[in-house]
Amino acid sequence: MDNIQVLFEDNHLIAINKPAGWLVQGDATGDAPISDWVKGYIKQRYKKPGDVFLGVIHRLDRPVSGVVVFARTSKALTRMNQLFKDREVEKKYWAITGERPNPIEGSLTHFLLKDKTKNKAKALDRISNRSAEAKESTLNYKVIGVIGDHHLVEVHPITGRPHQIRVQLAKMGWAIRGDLKYGFHKANPDGSIFLHCRSLSFIHPVKKEPVTIVADPPDLQNWKMFDVV
Repeated sequence: MDNIQVLFEDNHLIAINKPAGWLVQGDATGDAPISDWVKGYIKQRYKKPGDVFLGVIHRLDRPVSGVVVFARTSKALTRMNQLFKDREVEKKYWAITGERPNPIEGSLTHFLLKDKTKNKAKALDRISNRSAEAKESTLNYKVIGVIGDHHLVEVHPITGRPHQIRVQLAKMGWAIRGDLKYGFHKANPDGSIFLHCRSLSFIHPVKKEPVTIVADPPDLQNWKMFDVV
């Protein structure tokens, strides 16, 4: 895990650039999550005796890369959770799709229904009696680069539903490259998908100062093609 980059750290928060393929938090697979690496980093860097506190604030899907912020104190965890709940964290993602979004800029609203048995979501245009548990999900998007059949799309999710960007883009016919689960026809060799959390912006939960944390995409040629990278 030498390729993990620490993007931001102070006494209250720590942020890393998560490589695709890593869990943020442990699950039924038993695979080591990236939160364990962060705990080990803190323990070694600051010579912490005993257990290290680390609060998981939000998650990225396993095949997704980019900014993940953790809390180093319970106070920061509580306050950051509230910021996310109140939608006071501005999130910017980059996605590469195989189909060009049309129109090239806009807003999408669907109702997402999660199938926990398949760990997969479905985007619905409206709620029915059989989908009463579906949650409204909104994002804004804009195409910011095109090379051949690679379309770089900047996405700003307003809500924070599981798999939201993946399923909403796929619903429109703009599946993310490599994302077999949501309809792209070909997997990436490393199992990743071309979805990257580019930045998070928020007011620091303790210092009350503006914070913007930016992560470069993985060192892959398909990202480097675009001048914005």
